[in-house]
Order: sequence, then structure tokens, then C-alpha cells
Amino acid sequence: MPRYPGRDMLALAAAVVVPLAVAAALTPFRGSLSAANASLVMVVAVVAVAATGNRPAGALAALSAAAWFDLFLTEPYGRFAIAASADITTAALLLVVGLAVSQLAARARRLYLVTITEADHLAQIQRTTALVQSGAQSRAVVDQVRTQLVDLLHLRGCRFEYGTLLGHPARLERDGSITHGRVRRNLNQDEFPDEEIELRASAGGRFHGRFMLQPTRGAVVPLQARLVAVTLADQTGAALDAARPDETSGPA
Repeated sequence: MPRYPGRDMLALAAAVVVPLAVAAALTPFRGSLSAANASLVMVVAVVAVAATGNRPAGALAALSAAAWFDLFLTEPYGRFAIAASADITTAALLLVVGLAVSQLAARARRLYLVTITEADHLAQIQRTTALVQSGAQSRAVVDQVRTQLVDLLHLRGCRFEYGTLLGHPARLERDGSITHGRVRRNLNQDEFPDEEIELRASAGGRFHGRFMLQPTRGAVVPLQARLVAVTLADQTGAALDAARPDETSGPA
């Protein structure tokens, strides 16, 4: 998945602020609320942050919850010190349980996002397959795939060039890697290069054209998304292979 530094920073800020707000809200009731019950409420705050953030945010939320629990909800109040041994045990359990639950919540969220992403990728492929099988003009397929690639690869723009290969731009290969000359970039971690990237549309060994991808600076595109892009380009090649000559010329 692409990185979103702004959202990650917001999650880290929430990891500090949300447990603090919950501890402050419980302060008027600390005389009648047992430490065990207060710690359970703090765990809920940790889960809330972890479910919407990431693993570092979840871990920070657990540490934050334990710290504010100590400061606001155990005697002596207002100091990072705990007088009762039972409260020390409760604070330690809060930290351990908070860390464990936060990581489980973050993992569950990640699995959910992966499932949603895979379903969207499959829908993209099925949509283009249906268009090709319907006998639509090849230009309609090119236009649809171009729009899909912009969204899928988080591009600034994308155009299609019919015909012969010109120049030696970076290329998105069939295995999802990026090559530039003889240099092959890391499949999983490297960002897209800043210059245009070629994605060829071919079928049956015949080259019909290429999509010229204009990456967004700093965007990291997962390998799975790149492989879906290659599949969409193959579908475009199949449509062009079956097209009439008058459909396969001109800018797109």
C-alpha cells in the first residue's frame, strides 16, 4: 500500500492525546472507580487508536495509556509514582495488555485493508475483461485502462502511444519490477522513478503500443498493484490485436 505520512503522523498524535483525554475524563470518578475498571477503559482507548492507525501508533497508545493511568488515576495523584502494589500490578498489566491488543487490532485492520484492496484489483480486471469481450472499440479499452492505471498506480497522468517503440525510458516489466537499461529495481520497496515509465501493451508476441506512466513523486506502489497494471496492459494489447487498422492510430 502507498504511504501516507500525514495520516501516520495524525495517528501518532492520537496515540498520545486520546488516552490522555480518557484519563482526564475519568479523573472526577477516581475515588469511586477501581483501578481495574479504569484500566479496562484505558484499554478501550488503546484499541480505538490501534484500529484506525498503525502498529507504532498502537504501541505508543499503550505506553501513553499506562503513563496517564499512573499520573491521573493512581495515588499519589499528579505524579509519576504509584503507592499501592496492587496499582503497580494493574498498571503493568495495562501496558502489557494494551501492547498486545493494539498489535492485534492493527493486524486486523491491515488484513481488512488487504482484502478490500484485492477485491478492488479483481474488479478492475473483470471490468476491463468485460469491456474487451463485449467487442468495444480498442480506443474505449485504452481510455478505460488509462483511467484505471492513474488510480491504481497513483499517477500524475498517463497517455497511450500507438505503434513503434521510441527512446529508452524506464519500463514496468511483467514481474512488476522497474528496469532502466540493465538496472532492475527492488520489487517491493523502491519508489517509482521521477521520469516517465513505459508499460507495454502487446499480445501474441506483437507490440501494439505503450502506456507512458507519469509517477507521483515519492509514491510507493505495492507489487500487487504493479502486477494488476501489467494485466490491464495485456488486456489492452488483446483488444488492439483484434482491432481494425483504423482503430489503432492516433493519440490517446
